[in-house]
Amino acid sequence: MINLHWIILLPIIFGTVAKLIPLKIAKKTMIFFQAALLVAITLIFVEVRRNGTILENIGGWPDTIGITLRADLLASAMVLLTCLLFLAMIVFVQNKHYADHLFFLLFLSFESLIIAIFLSNDLFNIFVLIEAATLIITILIMYKKANVAIYDGMMYFLINVVAMSFFLMGVGMIYKKIGVLDFYALQTALNQINNPHSLILPYAFMITAISLKAALMPLFSWLPKAHGTPSAPSVVSAILSGLYVKTGVYLFLRLQITFSPIIDTSELFMVLGFITAIVGFLLAFAQKDIKLLLAYSTVSQIGLIMIGINMGSPHAYWGGLYHIMNHAVFKSTLFLTAGMIITEYNTRNLDEIKGVFHRMPAVGIATILSILGIVGAPLFNGSISKYLISTGSAGTWIEYGLIFINLGTIIIFVKYGQLLLGDGGKKETANSDILEKAVVLSLSMLCFFGGIFGSELIAILFEVSFTVELLSYGAKLLLFIGSLCLGLLIYYGLLKKKNVLAIFNSIELGFNEVCLSIALFFAFMVVYLKITL
Repeated sequence: MINLHWIILLPIIFGTVAKLIPLKIAKKTMIFFQAALLVAITLIFVEVRRNGTILENIGGWPDTIGITLRADLLASAMVLLTCLLFLAMIVFVQNKHYADHLFFLLFLSFESLIIAIFLSNDLFNIFVLIEAATLIITILIMYKKANVAIYDGMMYFLINVVAMSFFLMGVGMIYKKIGVLDFYALQTALNQINNPHSLILPYAFMITAISLKAALMPLFSWLPKAHGTPSAPSVVSAILSGLYVKTGVYLFLRLQITFSPIIDTSELFMVLGFITAIVGFLLAFAQKDIKLLLAYSTVSQIGLIMIGINMGSPHAYWGGLYHIMNHAVFKSTLFLTAGMIITEYNTRNLDEIKGVFHRMPAVGIATILSILGIVGAPLFNGSISKYLISTGSAGTWIEYGLIFINLGTIIIFVKYGQLLLGDGGKKETANSDILEKAVVLSLSMLCFFGGIFGSELIAILFEVSFTVELLSYGAKLLLFIGSLCLGLLIYYGLLKKKNVLAIFNSIELGFNEVCLSIALFFAFMVVYLKITL
């Protein structure tokens, strides 16, 4: 079995070596390399399932001194997802003119950093990895050198630098007090702390930064700029919205587990997740730009995930984790198909795009399957994760809140789905090649298989067993049909005639406003912890 550090280093090494060979050969070789990397991480995942967590101490140093890599079931599952999506993206860009040696070096380096974030066991190492990833993401966003992309890229860079300064401050304070930065050693040490108030500041500093990385309300305004910027390559938007934003959720989970002996903010973040989900779909509906609509819907889905993982119910928790996987698949597909549609129609305006299913049948099918996944249609992956979250919320106000959130998601994608309808005029041109269509169709089919085999996949990925009760699932089916009918009625009867939510389209925070929101969120966390601890 390959060592963990090679899983991290090999993409960077291969991206560097690929610069020395002709681009055409390098592109084809990258597919085989990425497939081999996927096989290697699959073997690691199987090993973790069989024998438990894998620990690797770089240089042979003790756990709390040197760099330690840790592959538990969740981390290895996230790395597996990472390699799968990057394989799809590398196949997708085979015939793209912008995909040169430098692009592949940056893209594969980005993959290495994401893998390292999932496997790292040390707070300071995570800080360094996120900072490096921020720089690479900024370059990738600005890669086509359009003016708007350069502005959005610099906004993303500066906002994240400010947020990670908060994270570093918290890391420094916790190291001064405890003397270790290893997640699990830190958790053990925190069990012996008698005065939890002494940890309010370091926790507030770190959770503020992580909440911004996870795009929680009110710290999500950077996300549409990064994920929906006009000239960013489609694969970059797909990876950012489908995968990279989940590193914030992953680190949130790790930090919450670490501080769980003395600090419990799960109820607060469940409420913040609910608010984030609602604000996300309101802002998504206000958009006419198809990439911005998808970007804001990611904010809403992150809110749903946060509700699940903070509810305190096993069903909801594992449903939230499964929704991380599901969202990565259907949102990546939607961003890729959106890029293909924009190239074909030469516009991002939803009102100007009609007849995609007629003009681009493969893209239309992939879009439909992905939409069915994200709205939680029966037999699709989103229905299983949403079913588990809903089951875990039974008898609480959240159960009804989830119905409202999914109704909002349905309305968003009823609006988005209009681009499929009508006569698209001419049939698709050569702009949409066979590899692109193969990738989006393959990913969209995963939305279906993730629903049909949802229980089995959850058992494989997380080693937990849940039975989907037919009677309960049937009730959810009826609820979905009712929500779909109501969503169609609301959209076509009210919102399509007059977009009463268009006022939200003008809301845009500048750099100073975002910094102020970061500071206010930090102050709120300090006050909240002072009151509740």
